[in-house]
Amino acid sequence: MSPRGTWFFDPNSGGIKIPPAVQVDVEKRIRSIAEKEFKGKYTRLEIRFKAQFCYIDAYTEPVIQKDWPPESQIETRAEYYERLRNTPTHLCRLRYFDNDKWGFAFYTYSHDKYELSMYDDGQFTGKPERAFLISANVYLNE
Repeated sequence: MSPRGTWFFDPNSGGIKIPPAVQVDVEKRIRSIAEKEFKGKYTRLEIRFKAQFCYIDAYTEPVIQKDWPPESQIETRAEYYERLRNTPTHLCRLRYFDNDKWGFAFYTYSHDKYELSMYDDGQFTGKPERAFLISANVYLNE
């Protein structure tokens, strides 16, 4: 509630628990656009739901320099490679408000947390596949 007693929408709080049917639909939509737009850029896409949130992570094949790891490294090259393969790239977190009204939080590695973001049309809510495209374009097109 604002200081004057009127309600306002805060895209960075609240939300509604995501119904199972919506979870299935959203996962299908995101996987479809991921396969179409980012085929070969990830090995696995993890989409998970918790209460009002949908988290999207991607796993990729690591690129390791020939002389890595150095001899002083405790981890073997194979162990290092496997650890990187199993470390997700956090793309985004979505907050469910209604069918195509989802808040969008981009994962920022500089702050190591999800940060409220706007969609590319300047709005704070939009479709889940649009949020995926925005974040995947940053992290999967490197």
